[in-house]
Amino acid sequence: MLFLKLFRESFLFAYDALRQNKLRTLLSLLGVTIGIFTIIAVYSAVDTLRDNLQKSVNKLGNNSVYVQKWPWVSEGEFPWWKYMQRPVPKLHDFEELQRRSQSAIGISYEITVGSRTIKYESHTVDGVEIDAVTQDHNKTWNFDFQDGRYFSDIESRTGAPVAIIGYDVADNLFPGNTGVGKQIKVMGKYVTIIGVFAKEGDDMLGISDDKSVTVPLNFAHNIIDVQAEKYNPQIVVRGKDGIPLEEVEGDLRGVMRSIRSLRPGQEDNFALNEITMLSNQLDKVFVVINIAGLFIGIFSVLVGGFGIANIMFVSVRERTNIIGIQKSLGAKNYFILLQFLIESIILCLLGGLMGLAMVYGGTLILKWTNDITVVLYLRNILKGIGWSVGIGIIAGILPAWFASRLDPVEAIRSN
Repeated sequence: MLFLKLFRESFLFAYDALRQNKLRTLLSLLGVTIGIFTIIAVYSAVDTLRDNLQKSVNKLGNNSVYVQKWPWVSEGEFPWWKYMQRPVPKLHDFEELQRRSQSAIGISYEITVGSRTIKYESHTVDGVEIDAVTQDHNKTWNFDFQDGRYFSDIESRTGAPVAIIGYDVADNLFPGNTGVGKQIKVMGKYVTIIGVFAKEGDDMLGISDDKSVTVPLNFAHNIIDVQAEKYNPQIVVRGKDGIPLEEVEGDLRGVMRSIRSLRPGQEDNFALNEITMLSNQLDKVFVVINIAGLFIGIFSVLVGGFGIANIMFVSVRERTNIIGIQKSLGAKNYFILLQFLIESIILCLLGGLMGLAMVYGGTLILKWTNDITVVLYLRNILKGIGWSVGIGIIAGILPAWFASRLDPVEAIRSN
């Protein structure tokens, strides 16, 4: 009951200070508001980026390894002149990996033919990515279907003229219809659409099947050299469930070195890439952004804290007479201290709530103007409230202690 009484009185005093000195109080709260806004905005931005990265990881699979010519990242110097001399993954490598790998549940050979313009009657879609894949593509990547189905084993083996198109391609070529069963021209040949990928949308890594046409590799093999470097051939390997990624990578490295006839001690002439390489690099960037945002926020909050401390000292001076009366009526020092300390915390909470409101408003504006969804997790809201309470305690403790130590007789005499 005593705490509730203290809280009520402190809230009324804080409200009175805000009402009587609106401009002074708002300017003092501005530092806390900007500080909390900066800290929570940075946390929310990092969480949003990390969530988008996780969506990309879910598409690629967290147990997939990419056998390629170029590594995605390199420790220290990037010796591009060495990587340039490496051979690209060949169909022989793919076939041997299929035969000899013990840890893989799916292995696919994939190429990107490039961007093309796809037409159907009077409808046209530009910049459509043409991909050619082997049968296990549906095991090494995660995707859903809007309509239709995946390639059958016979269609993949014989190179049947069939295709799966992305959601945006279907939406533009066949408005109001998925297009399954229709024919379009791909690489100069007519193919029959057997499936449409579900809409994915763009993600952080730019991975999306929305604007793509996927055909069997053997269909493309009859038209182009699928092993040519300009098509960026790669072998994607999905490890079996329950097998650690490191074990899958170790198995692949041993098999690939054997296939390429590399001697012990000789450097690999291939790269084994995994999505954790990118996520680890981005995590380092996120750490730097978090630290930078935290420092900026701390300085802003400290400036706001000085403003709150100034308000509290002014409040103590204006209410010195009241403090003297309270103490003469038996009020203890801790009662006076808590009264001003709670008032300081309430003022800082007001500034923190204003900062949180600005962050929330910013997320709505980004969603409305750019269709960007920024996440604002409860933990970040609690962090903002915690920072506000903390700066309120720091800013209010000295004025509160000064008020609690006033001599009642001298305080009553002051006007």
